[in-house]
Amino acid sequence: MGQKIGIIYSSIDGQTKKICEKLNAFFNDKQIKTELYAINDFNSDISEFNTLILGASIRYGKHNKSVYDFIQTNIIALNKITTAFFSVNLVARKEDKNSADTNPYLIKFLKQTPWKPDLLEVFAGKLDYKLYPILDRIMIKLIMKLTHGPTNSDLPIEYTDWNKVSDFGLRISDTLKAQ
Repeated sequence: MGQKIGIIYSSIDGQTKKICEKLNAFFNDKQIKTELYAINDFNSDISEFNTLILGASIRYGKHNKSVYDFIQTNIIALNKITTAFFSVNLVARKEDKNSADTNPYLIKFLKQTPWKPDLLEVFAGKLDYKLYPILDRIMIKLIMKLTHGPTNSDLPIEYTDWNKVSDFGLRISDTLKAQ
């Protein structure tokens, strides 16, 4: 069996999915076989993969419950292969909170789960007030005000560093070479 990567995402507004699609294209360009799934659509056996990447977004300070459920259900299989996890959140737009060692959401996540991924990353997300329902828009504006972020933008603001996404893909493909 050749190298095969499973890419699973939990995305609320689509940015985590977009990052996973970018990683998927990166691996396809390198002739590495991949399968891309929304977390709720994943129905494969993890042992089919040499590597599994899980990406999850934050909403109101938390990763989706489905992420924790997925890990709980698959912890034994996850511990038998190379794994990578990344968190997508707006706090990561700040330079002092954009690494695995400094992002409070990733640090909290790692304390709340028994899973210890081999590779970790944090990506800043996208802010698009027009996309959110009114209650979410009010809450996110309040959070942005408290964290000194933009509270009045008619246009989406994409904070994702796509070079950092490519670098993460390269780190993952380097682990495949070492297997």
